[in-house]
Amino acid sequence: MAGHSKWANIRHRKAAQDSKRGKIFTKLIRELVVAAKGGPEPADNPRLRAAVDKALGANMKRETVDKAIARGAGNADGDHYDELTYEGYAPGGVAILIECMTDNRNRTVSDIRHVFSKRGGNLGTDGSVSYLFTRQGELYFTEVDEEILMDAAIDAGAEDIEIVDTRSALVITSSENFLKVKDALALAGFESESAELNRVASVSVPLNAEMSATVMAMVDALEDLDDVQSVYTNAQYDESVFY
Repeated sequence: MAGHSKWANIRHRKAAQDSKRGKIFTKLIRELVVAAKGGPEPADNPRLRAAVDKALGANMKRETVDKAIARGAGNADGDHYDELTYEGYAPGGVAILIECMTDNRNRTVSDIRHVFSKRGGNLGTDGSVSYLFTRQGELYFTEVDEEILMDAAIDAGAEDIEIVDTRSALVITSSENFLKVKDALALAGFESESAELNRVASVSVPLNAEMSATVMAMVDALEDLDDVQSVYTNAQYDESVFY
């Protein structure tokens, strides 16, 4: 059931992102600009390579990607962003971790506090929940032969593979090996439906349908903020809310 719930959560997140594609592109461009400050060549800059793959996977035009990289590499005025992390609790005791990129810290914390207050959450101090989360790579595949994928993933250096349902699977990697495994599986003929570096909690909080809807609404409100790049929780949503 955990696999089913995770896959339902993936579908929900993708659908939510698709409905906000314009805002998602703005966040991706910001990510490209910041990553490019570490060097304009994706082959020599793993963070930039991951950002480029993510942008192209979201159907961003290559020309737009290249312009964002040029902005970051050129250190253009107005392109300085601080990377911030906020931590706290959503209703139901759900831990929540928020990654931001901002050119105005005061605006960002004010917006986040407003969402926490309006949605019944509590903003915490640094370290209050981050210890629960570990960064890992996740590649989602559909319409695959699980056994063949499993063999290829193990050979590529993946840490684990979860069979979600018939012909669907989740390949898990360390954050360091994420791109290596992704490339190896692509060479083996496996193109992921989505691939990202995620933060996964060591302990999850099961929620009923009502509380699931409440927490999901809070996550959606946070993700809708311009300065928020990613939101992670340890919520285990009730599957009924996805259908």
